[in-house]
Amino acid sequence: MNKNITLSADETLIRKSRQKAQKENTTLNELFRQWLQQYVGQRHAAVDFKELMEKLSYARAGRKFSRDELNER
Repeated sequence: MNKNITLSADETLIRKSRQKAQKENTTLNELFRQWLQQYVGQRHAAVDFKELMEKLSYARAGRKFSRDELNER
């Protein structure tokens, strides 16, 4: 079930955004829904990254590498 919300923004920004959305065959509503999904997902991505780093925390290089060694290809 969709819920309505009210947002406020500069008239010029809204007009330009609607024009751009129309050129992309979409609506501001759809773009905002996509943005909300990404916004919520960012937290999960950050948590997932942190969990991955914790899982890999056991890995050690064994020694420090010089700048030249790090830049070798």
